[in-house]
Formats: sequence, structure tokens, C-alpha cells
Amino acid sequence: MGEKHLIVSGLQLWQWRNAAHQAAIATDVPPGEVDWLLLEVAGLDRLALRLESFKNWPQIQLQLPLEELDQLWQRRLNDRLPVQYIAGVTPWRQFKIAVSSAVLIPRPETESLIDLALAADVSNALGHWADLGTGSGAIALGLADVLPKATIHAVDYSLEALAIAQVNAHNLGFADRIRFYQGFWWEPLALLKGQFSGMVSNPPYIPTSTLPTLQPEVVNHEPHLALDGGADGLDCIRHLIEISPSYLQPGGVWLIEMMAGQADAVRELLQNQGSYCKIQIHADLAGIERFAVAYKS
Repeated sequence: MGEKHLIVSGLQLWQWRNAAHQAAIATDVPPGEVDWLLLEVAGLDRLALRLESFKNWPQIQLQLPLEELDQLWQRRLNDRLPVQYIAGVTPWRQFKIAVSSAVLIPRPETESLIDLALAADVSNALGHWADLGTGSGAIALGLADVLPKATIHAVDYSLEALAIAQVNAHNLGFADRIRFYQGFWWEPLALLKGQFSGMVSNPPYIPTSTLPTLQPEVVNHEPHLALDGGADGLDCIRHLIEISPSYLQPGGVWLIEMMAGQADAVRELLQNQGSYCKIQIHADLAGIERFAVAYKS
């Protein structure tokens, strides 16, 4: 594809932006998404967008042809394709993380898992930490960032997801700190049984029957493998509660994200398993009980 297709005039882009804004308002898509997309694909900054000063620029370099951008925007409006998949990136903590339809889009509330891991009462922040169901690699990256002396082991069942996670680790300078494994939860880490200082996971936790009721952006485009938690949404969490004690060292931390309304069941499962102590539930910024923390006795 010739370079010339990627050059547009400021006026052309301004006209496209106005039309995209109008179409967004008409279809109940947040119009701010248009500008977020232009920050990513046109290299514009917020000031140029706010003042509309780019309208007078003779040429702007795009990352993809304007026709293609428009086709993708039509998919945003008509098929509810998430804007993050159009841009191929999403902000998460201080990172810019590559995403595709092979991975869940990391959510802002999940950022709290990293703060909880950092605040955990684990004397050995040096050792091995696991991110189970790593997806885009967001949690592994966050752990590598705040636990600079730890080795992070990131596992996912999906090879396509692992490919994205490895790109992110490489792009953000953590390739030497994160090891990636394809497999089912703890299974690829059997050689390190009993040696983990901590485990962090954002597992699938949506009840199967609830999936069709989710926003079309989620149910039609994000990978169901990363969403479907079985009949009550707790299948994967149950498994992680049952298996993790044999991988954690005494005092090791167990930390997961869950859905609104699951906290009591998760607390009870942890208590009944018998290998955990200091079980805590933490709310997200919206006040929803979203995170469970426990320690291996």
C-alpha cells in the first residue's frame, strides 16, 4: 500500500471527524471515542483536537487509510466493535497495551489488582509470582513493574492471547522479567509447586446464562473463553481456590477479581477449603466488592 494513501489534509480529517461525531451521537456511541481514536491513529494531541487547529494543517500522516478508518468506525457504530480493537491499543495503568479480539480489553478496575498485590503482606516480593489467564499480559506487566525483583510467570490457554502478551512485554521492556506458558491454569508451572510468593488472576467469572445479556461490544467481540465462568460463574474461581495451595509457599498471597455479588460465595469457598487465612474482600472504586485476597496458611 502506497504511503500516499496514509496522507490526508487537515480539512479532510476535520470533516471526517465531524461526520463521525454526528453518527456516534445518533447511535448512542460516546462521541469522545472519535477523538480517542484520532489520538492513536493520526498522532494528534488533545489540544489540537480541542482547538480544531489541525483543520488548517496541509497534511496529516495516518496509520491506516482514511477509507479503512471509516469502515472500522462504521463497524463500531453498526456491529458495536470496541474502539480499542479498532485502534489496536488501550491505556492501562501507565502503559499503552496492544489488544486484539484474541484478548479481553483490560478494564480500569482491574488496575486495583496490582495495588493490592503491592500492598499484600508478603515478605518475599523477590520470588515467583503467577498471573493465571494473562490475556493481553496486563496483570503480568503491572506485577513486573511494581515488584522489580520478582519473576513473573504468565499462563494462558490461548496461543493467540500469549502472542499479544509477549508483544506487550517486549514493547514495554519487561521481556526478561516475564515468562510465558501455554496451558490450563497452574498446570505448566508444576515444576515450581510450593514456591510461589503470590498468584494473581482475573479469571472468567460471568455465569453462562448471563453472557447473552452483556453489552454487544463484549458478547459479540471479546473472547468467550475469557468470560464464561460456567453455570454460576464460579467454575474457574473454584478451581483456583482448590489447586493454588499446593503451588503457594506458606504466607503466599492468593488474589483474584470477581463479579458483583460473588464475594460471599468466594469467601465461603476459601474458608471451607481449609488452607487459607486472613481472607479479605476489597471493593473497587465504584464500591463493588470485586477483589478477594487470602494467604496460604
